[in-house]
Amino acid sequence: MKKQLTILLITALFTTLALAHGGDQHIMGVVKNITKTSITVQTTNNETKDVTITDKTTFENAGAAAKVDDLKVGDRVVIHASKDGNKLVAHTVRFGAKK
Repeated sequence: MKKQLTILLITALFTTLALAHGGDQHIMGVVKNITKTSITVQTTNNETKDVTITDKTTFENAGAAAKVDDLKVGDRVVIHASKDGNKLVAHTVRFGAKK
């Protein structure tokens, strides 16, 4: 009985965490390319991800408001994005210089 209760609680916890982000994806890694409409990231899993940026995308550098022009190739990023068809669209891009 304890084992079943534990499994149920763990399942509920992970479900709650997944719903708290509303299906957003988090892309973490290093910026490899920047254009006016997208950011290419080499992820921590060694994958390459292209993320679309829009006029609604917000940027933060070390917790302070920033703009896309402040972002540089080589910067570390955490991008919060949602799926739109086959593409990822960034809501928030947080970044800092590569160490």
